[in-house]
Amino acid sequence: MTAQESSPIVEPILRQIEAAHIHTVKIEFPDFYGIARAKAVPARHFPHVVEHGLQFAFPTFALDLAGNPASGTGTAEETGYADMTAMPDLSTFTVLPWEPNTAAVIADLYYKGEPVALAPRHILKRIVAEFEKRSMTPIVGSELEFYLLKRDNGSWQTYSDKPSMVYTWNTTIDPDGITRKIYSAVEEMGHRALAVAHEFFPGQFEINLDHGEALDMADRTFFFKQAVKEVAWQNGLMATFMAKPRSDLGGSGYHLHLSLADPATRANLFYDARTPDRLSPLACHFIGGQMEHARGLTAIFAPTVNSYKRYVPGAFAPYYVLWGYDNRTCYVRIPPERKGGTRVENRTPDGVANPYLVFAAALAAGLDGIDRSLDPGAPYEGDAYMTADPSRTPVVPQYLHEAITALEADEFLSTMMGPDFVKAFGAVKRLEAQRFRAHVTDWEFNEYAFHL
Repeated sequence: MTAQESSPIVEPILRQIEAAHIHTVKIEFPDFYGIARAKAVPARHFPHVVEHGLQFAFPTFALDLAGNPASGTGTAEETGYADMTAMPDLSTFTVLPWEPNTAAVIADLYYKGEPVALAPRHILKRIVAEFEKRSMTPIVGSELEFYLLKRDNGSWQTYSDKPSMVYTWNTTIDPDGITRKIYSAVEEMGHRALAVAHEFFPGQFEINLDHGEALDMADRTFFFKQAVKEVAWQNGLMATFMAKPRSDLGGSGYHLHLSLADPATRANLFYDARTPDRLSPLACHFIGGQMEHARGLTAIFAPTVNSYKRYVPGAFAPYYVLWGYDNRTCYVRIPPERKGGTRVENRTPDGVANPYLVFAAALAAGLDGIDRSLDPGAPYEGDAYMTADPSRTPVVPQYLHEAITALEADEFLSTMMGPDFVKAFGAVKRLEAQRFRAHVTDWEFNEYAFHL
C-alpha cells in the first residue's frame, strides 16, 4: 500500500470493504440530469483509484438523454473531447443493498488539475461556502414524489389499478411491498427515511428523507433516487420521477425545504419568537430572494420539456409567483412548524430535478435576498389559482426554452451558478427543446390527420 492507501481516512473504508465482502466499487458522479454516471472497478483496484482518480470523458456534460451531443457547451469540441478526472470523496462511500457485494462512492471532478466549474456537486460546494463565510449553515430537506409503473401488454400502466386514497400504505395499493423494500434499502444505507406514504394518484408514492446539511442531503438524495429506480426495476416495475408521466395522472413534485442554522449552536436562524408570525427578518429576506429569482430558477427546478405540463392552475404545483403561510397554491409555502422546524418550502422543482443544482440555485437566490434585504411583499391568502390577478402577478415560465432564457437573463443567478454551467446547461437544454419542437406527437396526429 502507498502512504495514502494506509492513511486514517482510507483504512476504515478498506476494512469495511473486507468486512462486507465487497467485490466491486462504483465510482459515480451526477450529470446535469442528476443521473449517476459511473464506472465499476474491482475492490482490489479501489486504493489506486483513491490516489490517482479515474478518467471520464469531459463531453459527458454535452449529452442529452438520447445521447445527442449539444454543440457550444465548452466541454466537447472545444476541448478536443478530453478527459476529466474523478476523485472519490470517501465520506460518501456506501454499500448498495440492491447489488450483491457492491459499494459506491461519489466523486468530485477535475480538469487539468482544477475543479470542473460546471460540475453540479462543485457548484453546490461553492455556494455553501458563501453561507459559511457569513456564519450560516444551509439545512435542506428532500420531499420527492414518484410513480411505480408495470408493463401490461406492451404499455406502462400504474402499478396498482385500485382506486387510490392519499395517505394510505397497505397491500391494496402496494401489493408486492415495493415501497417497503425501497424504504428498507434507504435505511440500510443510513440515509434516514422519515416517512413513506401513498400519494394522490394511483401508483404514486412519496418517501421523505430526514433533513440535513446541504451537501450531505444532496448526496443522500442522489443515492435515494438510485435506490428507488433500482429496487423497483429488480421487482419488475419502473419507477419514474418524471414530472407528468401521463395526461390523466397528476404531477410529481420535489418539494424543497430550506432553512439556515447557526454553525456553533445549531439554532434555526429562520425562527424568531419576537415577531407575530415567528419568522425572522433573515427568513423573510430569504423568501424575498426566492421571489426575486423565481423565473430564473425555473430552468434548474424544471429541467425537461415535460416539466412544464405540471405548471397549470389547480394542480397544486406553482403557477403564480406568490408566497403564503401553509398555502399549497403558492410558489413558496411556509409550513406551520416553528422553532427548530421553521423553514421555507419552495414547491417549484419536479421529481427529475438534480438535487445538487436545485439546492445550489435555491440557496443562491436566498443569499441574494439576505445580502440585499429583499422584501417578499405580503403573504397571499386564499386559493391563488382562483383569485390571483393575472394582470399583476408573475407566472412561472411555461416552456423549457422560455425558462432557459430567463436563467440567462438573471445576471446574479447566472454568476452564482457560474458562466460555464449556464453556457453548457443552456446548450443541452435548448437541444432538447428543439428536438421536441420538431417531433410530431400522437396527440397531433389524432387531432388533425383525419379531419384536415
